[in-house]
Amino acid sequence: MDKIIIQDLEVWYRIGVPDEERAEPQRLLLSIEMSHDFRPAAASDDISRTINYYAVSQRLLKLGEGRSWRLLETLAEEIAQIIRTEFGAAAAQVEIKKFIIPEARWVGVRIVR
Repeated sequence: MDKIIIQDLEVWYRIGVPDEERAEPQRLLLSIEMSHDFRPAAASDDISRTINYYAVSQRLLKLGEGRSWRLLETLAEEIAQIIRTEFGAAAAQVEIKKFIIPEARWVGVRIVR
């Protein structure tokens, strides 16, 4: 299956188990792989026959407005669902990097749906 990849899209979401952690948006990096058959788009040179990665990135940049999540796992599931239902991907891999532990470069989750 063909893939479009968005690597390390910087977003600012309210996320964390304690209320204090969700008080202010924090920086996350999202990496998304969207599987789709791109042969029809390539043959026609028609963006409507593929996944518009700009539209995906804009949707994800706005996803956190007025929202919060406790778990990265919940957020990753929601993003994968959006990619599949709103943008028609056959499958989605979502990786979220969070910068909350000072002694670690990052912590994160990765799911494939």
